[in-house]
Amino acid sequence: MLNVVLIEPEIPPNTGNIGRLCMATGARLHLVGPLGFSLDDRSLKRAGLDYWPELDLFRWDSFEELESQAGEQADFHFLTTKSKQPYWNAQFSVNDYIVFGSETRGLPQSLLAEFESKCLTIPQKSGRSLNLATSVGIVLYESVRQLNSVG
Repeated sequence: MLNVVLIEPEIPPNTGNIGRLCMATGARLHLVGPLGFSLDDRSLKRAGLDYWPELDLFRWDSFEELESQAGEQADFHFLTTKSKQPYWNAQFSVNDYIVFGSETRGLPQSLLAEFESKCLTIPQKSGRSLNLATSVGIVLYESVRQLNSVG
């Protein structure tokens, strides 16, 4: 099972749409706080439609807490506009963690520095960035393609 990690997401509909992507692929969704919204948010549930109650969802107070629980064998991939390594060069494996930052700030600089060799990017025009849910969909489906399975 693949794992999608959102660090400090801010926009409920993005998280709802990402939950739908996770449901469609059989991935787990990990939300690392603080969140910019309540999990009871109406727009979150509207974007997630009736899938939300079935979502394999985990909530963490910090990335360190998630990392500790994941264990030493866990492989993390960090998506950022601050990398030159395209996501399609990564070798994804079952149980990998694909990590995304918040919509306005991206990943914390501390994580980018600590995991520099694990940072990936979605190539795009300079000065531009994609919607978070779109970015998750692109990379999640590349990992599914590599693993040749859904669910």
